[in-house]
Amino acid sequence: MNHEILFRDLRDKRFRVGIAGAKGGFSRTLLAALRNVPQLEVAALCDLDTDGVEALLADLGYAPARLCEDAAAVRDVAAPGRPVLLRDHALLDEVPMDIVVEATGQPEIAARIAERAIRRGVHVAMVTKEADSVVGPHLNELAKQNGVVYTTADGDQPANLIGLVTWARLLGFEVVAAGKSSEYDFVFDHADGQVAWTDQRCQAPDLASLWHLGDDVAGTLSRRSAALAALPQRATPDYCEMNVVANSTGLQPSRDELSYPVCRITELADIFIPRDEGGILDRTGVVDVFNVLRRPEEVSFGGGVFVILRCTDRATWELLREKGHVVSRNGRYACVFLPYHLMGLETPLSLLSACGHGRASGSDWQQVEAVMVARADRDFRAGEFLEMGGHHHVMTDATALLLPAREAEGLAPFYLAAHKRLRHDVRKGSILREADLELDGSDLERLRREIRVAVP
Repeated sequence: MNHEILFRDLRDKRFRVGIAGAKGGFSRTLLAALRNVPQLEVAALCDLDTDGVEALLADLGYAPARLCEDAAAVRDVAAPGRPVLLRDHALLDEVPMDIVVEATGQPEIAARIAERAIRRGVHVAMVTKEADSVVGPHLNELAKQNGVVYTTADGDQPANLIGLVTWARLLGFEVVAAGKSSEYDFVFDHADGQVAWTDQRCQAPDLASLWHLGDDVAGTLSRRSAALAALPQRATPDYCEMNVVANSTGLQPSRDELSYPVCRITELADIFIPRDEGGILDRTGVVDVFNVLRRPEEVSFGGGVFVILRCTDRATWELLREKGHVVSRNGRYACVFLPYHLMGLETPLSLLSACGHGRASGSDWQQVEAVMVARADRDFRAGEFLEMGGHHHVMTDATALLLPAREAEGLAPFYLAAHKRLRHDVRKGSILREADLELDGSDLERLRREIRVAVP
């Protein structure tokens, strides 16, 4: 696809962009990208840490934004070429803009910002996957009703994977599985038997003898996982992102806890295939996640995305195997992958598509296909507050699961439960239910109740 031709008709257009959660890492990469896309102009930056945003703008070479504390001030200074800086997200309503990028990471606030933007005719690029997993289909439906676009943002894994899945389907491929690598690689040094995972290290000399998958795929994967038991192998945001992809593509979770095999990129087409053919899947047409295993000198998957396709013409795929593509040992499956996600550096494509062409770069069709839920890791008492925080927006003392929607009736979506108080006691091992939560004042719950969307 030639993107210069695709967006040539917008060469002389100008679109105004608001960014909520402007101090975050995603927003930094987006602001870095926007400097080089003249069709997109920063109209508003919203964040509680306005000093941090000002420092970020200076670091990136932007002129200072005008800090505004009330609606009158916004109206006085908001003009083309004069971005405003806001603490109060409600003031975004006062800024003329074409699209808002929601990147606060706070699900209730994100839903509120997106809804207000849509109702006043502003497109929304949703980066806060925590909100998207709960009410993405509802906001998408609301956007249709109001004649604007609601979309995931290119550069983040959900949008990239939606793009890869839809590319495959348009070309007539059967998508057996689709997924992503978890955030950080397991880097094994054969010389000293040590594995590095971010800044953590552990000894895992047994991995040397498990480097090749062998014929017992499930057994090898189990032993690799055991060898790395000292390191984390599951991450809460992966469930959230696969929830968004499921709702946008119709693919189902492969299993409640997702699979997380520790594997090399070259093994993917032998792993994410049906169990009766030597793989790990009990069903096909699924989303899943893996952990990258590699040597220090080998390239990372870069938090990228993949699809496993069924090979309908063996000769074609044998030819492609000879050219270096990843094809299963039995010749029936192939893996196609994008070994990167560049965060906000790619997002201008989504903004141009929405503002200039009125098209989502993610999916313009969504329904509730899966629900990310929370399993209690200890006994909770009525009145306790369910804390959420950290880099990965985990909920304290709760484990994420991803269920098909038909199995989740009455259960509370994970990020609907976050930052809520319990109405009832919840026993260890139980999955939180909506009835367990105090939901008065929740915009997430109101949107789920007021806007009807399809549930299979």
